[in-house]
Amino acid sequence: MPPGETDLVSPANCPCRLLLDQISDKWSVLILAALCAQPLRFNQVRRQLEGITQKALTRSLRKLERNGILSRRVIASSPVAVEYAITPLGRTLEEPISALYRWTHTHLPEVEQARAAYDQRMTEEE
Repeated sequence: MPPGETDLVSPANCPCRLLLDQISDKWSVLILAALCAQPLRFNQVRRQLEGITQKALTRSLRKLERNGILSRRVIASSPVAVEYAITPLGRTLEEPISALYRWTHTHLPEVEQARAAYDQRMTEEE
């Protein structure tokens, strides 16, 4: 491992592991992907992330804002709107997230085969 890097298998209370947990959960990754193209208002993000609840979206946006990954801007309009944008720090996650997405897209057929084989084995063992 290069100097200064630590093993991903670290104690549960390790700050790096906690940050990894926060930025790599399902909703955070999808939120960042949605915001990579342009800043969006809360409801625009929600519409793009089919299946997310208002509570889960609020929680994820606050977590990303707290970590300096997103910025939140109140727009004085009627009604008042809130816009979210990726910060320069958050922009550094664009490449790793894109790479992860490309991996899932490329390897999905293999993963589906592995799932089917596993499910078949589990059925046979029952």
